[in-house]
Amino acid sequence: MTTMTETSARFREFKMPDVGEGLTEAEILKWYVQPGDTVTDGQVVCEVETAKAAVELPIPFDGVVHELRFPEGTTVDVGQVIIAIDVAPGSGDAPAPAADPVQEPVEEPAAEAEPKGRTPVLVGYGVAESSTKRRPRKGAPAAPEAAAVAAAVQAELNGHAAPAPAAAPAPSVPAQGGAAGGRPLAKPPVRKLAKDLGIDLATVVPTGKDGVITREDVHAAAAPAASEAPAQAAPAPVAAEAPVATEPTAVPDSARETRVPVKGVRKAIAQAMVGSAFTAPHVTEFVTVDVTRTMKLVAELKEDKDMAGVRVNPLLVIAKALLVAIKRNPEVNAAWDEANQEIVRKHYVNLGIAAATPRGLIVPNIKDAHDKTLPQLAEALGELVTTARDGKTSPAAMAGGTVTITNVGVFGVDTGTPILNPGESAILAVGAIKLQPWVHKGKVKPRQVTTLALSFDHRLVDGELGSKVLADVAAILEQPKRLITWA
Repeated sequence: MTTMTETSARFREFKMPDVGEGLTEAEILKWYVQPGDTVTDGQVVCEVETAKAAVELPIPFDGVVHELRFPEGTTVDVGQVIIAIDVAPGSGDAPAPAADPVQEPVEEPAAEAEPKGRTPVLVGYGVAESSTKRRPRKGAPAAPEAAAVAAAVQAELNGHAAPAPAAAPAPSVPAQGGAAGGRPLAKPPVRKLAKDLGIDLATVVPTGKDGVITREDVHAAAAPAASEAPAQAAPAPVAAEAPVATEPTAVPDSARETRVPVKGVRKAIAQAMVGSAFTAPHVTEFVTVDVTRTMKLVAELKEDKDMAGVRVNPLLVIAKALLVAIKRNPEVNAAWDEANQEIVRKHYVNLGIAAATPRGLIVPNIKDAHDKTLPQLAEALGELVTTARDGKTSPAAMAGGTVTITNVGVFGVDTGTPILNPGESAILAVGAIKLQPWVHKGKVKPRQVTTLALSFDHRLVDGELGSKVLADVAAILEQPKRLITWA
């Protein structure tokens, strides 16, 4: 879909693109520019959240921001113009901004129209059958005023005064770390670091090429700030790996309750889980297994030079065990095609790993996990988890999963009955590994024990097949040498 239009030789418009392979809307989380700011080709101008992930949008041309069509927090349909750029500033009078930023735009050509009744395009997070609309807002201010109001509200939430409305750029000496008339130059990871450390990039002296602020510059700016801070009570601990964006802004109704809008990833999760629960006939089986030998293997792998530089934990061995079980029972790796009334057997395994984030549960997957060695699988798992916690998981990383693992044991939970991701045939829940009394070689001894739960789609996986898969995973975790003899 075209994401920009040319209103004249001077002004160009940038549309909300389809950043998620078939999504119909996205919420504007944050504007990084304001009217009057200078932008360059490839510069990130805003962050949006789709039903799949948060994505930063770069502008595809140079110029000066003329108008922001929607304030932060607005859900915008794909194809709507979100920003207008003056690509030839100073060449004449600018047209007046749009009077009502929430009015419906001129209808797009038929070739660009979004079809209704889209089918899910991403396992677990696809587009719902019901069409989605941008929620109407009453009494919305004009775009520049709305942007100023949004900035003031955000500033109030952040505990500081609202910035003054941006004026048209004038020739001046560039601010520290920024281009003339624009915001400081820095890559998105550096901006996140600065935000986490509470550093205003405008105050940072850049040392990178062409005036770009580096991570070292941010750390250097943070050091004196930390040393000059007055002594105070230690703050409550904050998760170091929390992503930039957080929950949607809660709307307080009273002192007794708070209402949080359901949108973005959480809305997609709800739709997908309801669809899965009431479409696929779920069956869940459980097994409790002695994993003492697996825990010993994990300890040995941590000391193995071939595993140096990668994270080794029980989940790694469990993932490998599931892959071996699928190899021994390939019929479980399948999908139900309702339209064609067919069972689609997959000859590859894209292994999904459920990851909890502030936006909700996401399930990125390791592509072709069945072909990876143990060190390669460990590296892929580490990258997947880190990216998810940083809120940078791409839509492509969440598409095409075939089987999933959800590790509820990290929360101290013994087990659960997980719901299938739509389009997948099975999901394995791993419970907490605890030291428990266990009969071992005829005597009661303390052993490391866990409970596994396998949910599967009974349309294509019968009880025998599901039992074989779960029993194979348990047998491998009890005797890890089977990773070699059964592989």
